[in-house]
Amino acid sequence: MDIDIIEEDENPMLHRTDVRFEMTHDEATPSRLSVRDSLAAKLNKDAEEVVVHELDTKFGMRKTVGYAKVYDDAEYARDVEQDHMLERNKIVADDGEGEQAEEA
Repeated sequence: MDIDIIEEDENPMLHRTDVRFEMTHDEATPSRLSVRDSLAAKLNKDAEEVVVHELDTKFGMRKTVGYAKVYDDAEYARDVEQDHMLERNKIVADDGEGEQAEEA
């Protein structure tokens, strides 16, 4: 899977970079997690700092265009991102939330 960065927009207020990318793949559309890991490796970031928001593959094509948010630190991702996006990207939520659930 080859990933090419199309556009990078810095967002210093939210401690992140918004990234649009294009990738070519030999098989079916790769999973969100494999794309996240490949993109993190390309950008020299930890996988938990990358949140893949969308992947768009045209029917019958081996090319996918996507959008991801790359945070300076995984803690910023947990603070800013919605819970369902964290869950889709398998980013573990804060421990404080888990303790409250156990007490209830």
